[in-house]
Amino acid sequence: MKVVEKINEMRRLRQHIAEPVGLVPTMGYLHEGHLALVERARVENSSVVASIFVNPTQFGPQEDFKHYPRDHELDLSILEKEKTDIVFMPSVAEMYPEPFDSWVEVSKITKHLEGAARPGHFRGVATVVAKLFNIVQPSRAYFGQKDAQQSIVIRKMVADLNMNLEIITIPTVREADGLAMSSRNIYLNSEQRQAATVLYQALSLAKQLWSHGEKDAERIRQQMLTLVQRQPLTDIDYVSIADNETLDELDTVSPPALVSLAVRIGKTRLIDNVVLE
Repeated sequence: MKVVEKINEMRRLRQHIAEPVGLVPTMGYLHEGHLALVERARVENSSVVASIFVNPTQFGPQEDFKHYPRDHELDLSILEKEKTDIVFMPSVAEMYPEPFDSWVEVSKITKHLEGAARPGHFRGVATVVAKLFNIVQPSRAYFGQKDAQQSIVIRKMVADLNMNLEIITIPTVREADGLAMSSRNIYLNSEQRQAATVLYQALSLAKQLWSHGEKDAERIRQQMLTLVQRQPLTDIDYVSIADNETLDELDTVSPPALVSLAVRIGKTRLIDNVVLE
């Protein structure tokens, strides 16, 4: 496994690895959800490149960039066990050399959900992912369903800008009690960790209501809200039932519909979703 920090070195090595190439972009502090992406990439490609880069441009001024969990030594040992060919670990200065002033923006679908809650977030995501695609030139790139809107935004960017690769979205990997695996789960103390299970409980309730014939989206939203609000440690950012492509909120549930929510527990902001289809 080669570990590369410079863009020119990444491009040089890229010329000598077997096609097709799968890319797994990460911010590090890897967990089983990331490993599912790497394993899928390993199955579907001759070579696998993983990137580890905590991207400052997708964090707001009051968010956790400086404190985002990092353990590069552990990450590298995990990726080596998974037989990753190249790990690209650039510095912020390498990815955003001064004076950096070019950005990728996907407009309409970033005005909803995470885009509304975190202004500028998806400009940072789209820009860094476009840069990674240009540097690595993958045949396929792998993302997790937990960040559903991110995958939708990246698919739109790839389609609109005629990028020559396939975006693969992998199902959310969950703990035994349903909590979606996330690097930020480490922030939760034991009481908060228990409270966090309410996100998946609310999503499961929505799925159950829909499967039993409920089509009124607002009724489902209200029952989800009631369930989450019973947990005193929660502070709800949003509960959404939206079209899975446009992310416009639905009045009547028609599949595929994205049911998602963002909830703060203590200082930790958690997101999760299910697709009704």
